Amino acid sequence: MPETQKILELIKKHDVKFVDFRFTDLRGKWQHTAQHVSSIDEDILIDGILIDGSSIAGWKNINESDIILQPDLYTAVIDPFAAQTSLIIFCDIIEPSTGQLYDRDPRSVAKRSEKYLTSTGIGDTAFFGPEAEFFVFDDVRYEINMNSVFYKINSEEGSYVSGKKFPEGNSGHRPNTKGGYLPVPPVDSTVDIRAEMLTVMGDMGLPIEKHHHEVAPSQHELGCKYSTLMRASDFIQIYKYVVHNVAHSYGKTATFMPKPIFGDNGSGMHVHQSIWKNNKPTFAGSSYADLSETALYYIGGILNHAKTLNAFTNPLTNSYKRLIPGFEAPVLLAYSSRNRSASCRIPYSVSPKTKRVEVRFPDSGANPYLAFSSMLLAGIDGIQNKIHPGDAIDKNLYDLPYEELNAVPTVCGSLREALQNLEKDHDFLLKGDVFSLGLIDSYAKLKWEEVYKFEHMPHPIEYAMYYSV
Repeated sequence: MPETQKILELIKKHDVKFVDFRFTDLRGKWQHTAQHVSSIDEDILIDGILIDGSSIAGWKNINESDIILQPDLYTAVIDPFAAQTSLIIFCDIIEPSTGQLYDRDPRSVAKRSEKYLTSTGIGDTAFFGPEAEFFVFDDVRYEINMNSVFYKINSEEGSYVSGKKFPEGNSGHRPNTKGGYLPVPPVDSTVDIRAEMLTVMGDMGLPIEKHHHEVAPSQHELGCKYSTLMRASDFIQIYKYVVHNVAHSYGKTATFMPKPIFGDNGSGMHVHQSIWKNNKPTFAGSSYADLSETALYYIGGILNHAKTLNAFTNPLTNSYKRLIPGFEAPVLLAYSSRNRSASCRIPYSVSPKTKRVEVRFPDSGANPYLAFSSMLLAGIDGIQNKIHPGDAIDKNLYDLPYEELNAVPTVCGSLREALQNLEKDHDFLLKGDVFSLGLIDSYAKLKWEEVYKFEHMPHPIEYAMYYSV
């Protein structure tokens, strides 16, 4: 049965009222437009629909605004949160004038990166396994005015409410600062919410594995199995959608902001990566930690281009509030089989099939399609140019003597620095026409706007430090 017929049968079986065409913008946010089922036929499922691309930040000019949302029919899934039954379908963006994938569409970038990998002969499949962390709060308020700035968050797990009077009483059971990793209830107060999140993700097709509390109070992680680069990117979009909506249904609010809390751990998105060829793992070998030379060169490419990758893997000004020593964040550009303070870790594995590289500096503010594709291209560049990462460092990097520590390079210290590196070092991204200069320039322009807003706004801490100078 043709895929279009399967979709029409699915619509009929579930009495679908709307088909939700979804796509991802440059910043990584899911967008959508819903078509009533009466307008859905085989033609629209094949040809897609026109929308105004000039209204999407960083895309089209007003004089050439049309773009086509072309459904990827294999991604169809029922929306568990819609009151009127809706069918979600991921879409690629097509340029109407050429009929080709639009060069600024993040999902199309991921498709081209997978195609480029095959063309190099290095491998035919890139597997990615992201681990996205997030916070769940009970209340969040913020306001930006000319004469005042504030934010205020509250969570029943926060140590800052230990003295607060609640109508039902204060239980006193909550994690301490940096003390939230893996406690049982009642200290872990969000077991049911996480379990529901994971179950809903499974219902939407994600290969679910686990859930647990993370290090900071109110911080959590859900685990899914790895998949291909493209599918792992799609899964992150569903992951975020489910986390936000399940939290909302409980009267709570979830955020993937990397550093919403001062003085405690931030949220990262560690990304496990490997390349396979002809159904065989290319990262398994007899070198350090049973890695192959291919894997070592891949690591070399990641470390060599890390400061450029930061523009995609750590794309928020807030990302760099997390990337500081002392909070388990991988600031130092080194690799190790045991050391979680290294930017690249080699997880323990018995089978060659599970041999992989874990890149630890990304965070969940990233557009997954752009972040995963850029890391793959950096790794491929390392393999092609035989960029060896040097010796592994198995010591605690934060306990190194100053002379040794000073010799280890670091990730960027700000989004400004990351964008400056992207401007200087982006040739590896252009290989195979995976990224275009137009996409890079448009993306950078959006991010520079964020940098300027951040840098030009007086911060409350500056009043505390400087008002009486």
